Amino acid sequence: MSSKINVTAPLVILHGDEMAQVAFERILDTFVISPLDIKLVEVDLTAENRLVTNGQAVIDAIEALKRYGVGVKNAGMTVNRTQLGELLSAHPELDGTTLHPLATKSPNGAIRKGIGGNITREDIQFRNLQFIKPEWIGRDIEVDTMEVGGSKDSFNELSRATGIVKLMFVGASGDPVELHRREVKKGDPWLLATNEIDEIKAWAHRFFQRAIDEKRNIYLGLKDTVIAGYDGVMRAAIEDIYESDYRAQVEALGLSYHYELIDAQAARIVANPPERALWGVPDNTTGRKLYKLVEQLKQHGIPTRKAHVSLSRMSAGGGDQYGSYNAPAMEDGILKVIVDGEEKHARHVKRGDPILLMSNDHEAIKDWITQVFRDASRKDKEVYFGLKREYMNYDEVFSTVITDVRKELAQADTPPPSFMIMRPSSQLIKMITDPPRNALYPAQNLDGDIFSDISAALGGSLATASSIIESKSGTMLFEAPHGTAHDLYLKYLESDGKEAHFNSSALIFAVANALETLGERENNAALIDYATRLKAALIDTVADGVITGDLKGKTTDPAAETIVDMQGFLDAVAQRLQA
Repeated sequence: MSSKINVTAPLVILHGDEMAQVAFERILDTFVISPLDIKLVEVDLTAENRLVTNGQAVIDAIEALKRYGVGVKNAGMTVNRTQLGELLSAHPELDGTTLHPLATKSPNGAIRKGIGGNITREDIQFRNLQFIKPEWIGRDIEVDTMEVGGSKDSFNELSRATGIVKLMFVGASGDPVELHRREVKKGDPWLLATNEIDEIKAWAHRFFQRAIDEKRNIYLGLKDTVIAGYDGVMRAAIEDIYESDYRAQVEALGLSYHYELIDAQAARIVANPPERALWGVPDNTTGRKLYKLVEQLKQHGIPTRKAHVSLSRMSAGGGDQYGSYNAPAMEDGILKVIVDGEEKHARHVKRGDPILLMSNDHEAIKDWITQVFRDASRKDKEVYFGLKREYMNYDEVFSTVITDVRKELAQADTPPPSFMIMRPSSQLIKMITDPPRNALYPAQNLDGDIFSDISAALGGSLATASSIIESKSGTMLFEAPHGTAHDLYLKYLESDGKEAHFNSSALIFAVANALETLGERENNAALIDYATRLKAALIDTVADGVITGDLKGKTTDPAAETIVDMQGFLDAVAQRLQA
């Protein structure tokens, strides 16, 4: 007779890349396959398989999640231009010009949209981790952002009709060309933003020259993997200027240049700031938020972190930049937005100008806000929304929906939680410098990415946070908020697998959450008990001072720490689970 716990429902497993995948496979073997009699529905979501299947792997993942209802997703690579070229070279049978966007873009947004899921990210409540605060007061870091263009200078409104938004372009031929179309319903917000490539280049010259004049190390942050036709275009133009005009000067002065995705870079600069730097954030809506945060930190520093932070991201509608049409203009001409046959806006663009058209779904916004209030009520949290209502009709709809949802809750005799609406910059500053004891911070996609990475870094590391994606239909996807740990993977390969360093806490926690959810749905007391004990074993391991290298010196008793590699940590958790 098997001693394994029997699990009736299958568990969807979405495999990823690099060091995270090495850890994931060992976690599944140790904590899922060995102790449980369970069917795993596995989908290969590696960057290579997404490319080879022309994105079908992403569709398979969505279908599996919708069919079975509970899954665990591992971190996967989103390829940049260089990595895409390498993958295409390894697969000469593929035509890079005919690839579906799902083959090369991040699968995360497509999966969240496909299952209609919103994200909640929370610190895992380790008892003995403490954030080692960097000395921020007086820190010599300056944020430089563009003054014009982008969302700040967009045309945005609420759709007055249910129909089709069409983005048209009229170039030298004089014939209108349809660039993009999408369905909208009455009340859905939409926005058209552009940036002038000449302005971007002029900013780049000013930015690099300022760094040289002030002898500052250079940091540049954009979201070029997800918004390739907008942020990616800006990055290419800026880095071309750096290579041709400034690299030699920068290196001759002994200065350095660093590019990183804006969410990862924001977390790194806030939690582990350089001594003297110029931080370039060309997107001005993001840049102004981070400028205000840095100025606040330079004046007041980072307070002792006394509260665990929860952050909710809206994803169900595929809204804001992550669900946008984004591409550079192919030639000089005029852009026009047509809604249900009526021209709403027109503007001139020049060849190479990045274009971004985005919209959101009013019903998806309502589902998200309902979920935010439900989660806050269940866990007795205060809610702090961040909205740009002063110049964004696009954001005003969120405010209206908040009022509508609160009325519906009141009519159903459900006391809504207390909440505040503030600017996103104030929301970010409050979350970092003045966090209440039990709060939930709802944010749209790009803000949510940046805010959650900063919060996780201040909580110890990205490996000490959990991420839960929940849909209105009840589909639940659990994941780790960190990436694939590329640098650690290179060391793993170079050492023939002997150097295996990776903090698997978030992946273990995601697996335990998924198993607990399966147990609750099939009323499986043994599985619920196992999942609960797995979480406890993880937390107890860290409480006993057994940690991976990324947490060195971050416990309340550094002298009692035992630093282990990836396998040593998994073994320690397994030992406590069996005790």
